[in-house]
Amino acid sequence: MSVQVSAANPPLGAGLRSLDLAPWLLILPLLISLGSVSVYPIVNGVWLSLTNTSLVTQEDAFVGLANYRTLLGDDAFWNAWGHTVLFTAVSTALETVLGLGMALLLYEPFAGRSLVRAAMLVPWAMPTVVTSKMFGWLFDGQHGLINYLLKSVGLIDGNINWYGSVDHALDTIIIADVWKTTPFMALLLLAGLQTVPRSLTEAAKMDGASAWRIFWHVRLPLLLPTLLIAGMFRALDAFRIFDLVYVLTGGGPADSTETLSTLSYKVLFSTLQFGYGSALSTAMFITETLIAIGFGIFIVAQLRRQG
Repeated sequence: MSVQVSAANPPLGAGLRSLDLAPWLLILPLLISLGSVSVYPIVNGVWLSLTNTSLVTQEDAFVGLANYRTLLGDDAFWNAWGHTVLFTAVSTALETVLGLGMALLLYEPFAGRSLVRAAMLVPWAMPTVVTSKMFGWLFDGQHGLINYLLKSVGLIDGNINWYGSVDHALDTIIIADVWKTTPFMALLLLAGLQTVPRSLTEAAKMDGASAWRIFWHVRLPLLLPTLLIAGMFRALDAFRIFDLVYVLTGGGPADSTETLSTLSYKVLFSTLQFGYGSALSTAMFITETLIAIGFGIFIVAQLRRQG
């Protein structure tokens, strides 16, 4: 017996194939756009890191891993890498703790809460260059307001050259970054607090639990995934710090605030060593990937623990 298939009733397999192909055709323009602005620059940067491309020497040859071998023995790279890791760890920790405190305060109802929430975002919305200049004036070694206030209360006897001193320059940058970015962390954590059911905290209060026990045993465990995600976002952003350092200290004094971003910028655009500069950028990208993987492991473990 022969089976005839009419044009009005195509084979089932052909229909499924057309349905499977349609979504990919619809997102194809998006994939091409993302590939051209995201994937291609990364791939091209990795390729450049395997060459000795330089506009000064006019060289452009494949050298394999030679740039990375040079990188491992480069004191300037390890100096910048150490400063970047230290800045990322300290600023992220401070911003997370302070942001959590601000989120807990802004979560509670009080008169003018909406106004305070809006005003809290002003430092974060302020351009980083403006923040850098402002803290440059505040921490000026001769006429800065910080020195004046500290001398007024007797905490210091003489002026401190904050961002002009090897001992205090990185601390000044961390303070400026914490002031600017803590509201961002508070906003993320405040959104996480909104997801904690009020019925749980109310039940704990009825059972006689103190505010500290409610926070430690009810709110914090439920907030931990949001806390880790916010910390990951902030750590990845802090590791790329450039504008605050470049405007405030330029990486000085004596390279005491040099970060991977500022060092890569100098190598790429000052010395025009595109090959070695790309190796620096690739090393920075690899470190950020490891940070993201580390946070991701903790986040997945926490989500699985909560079911």
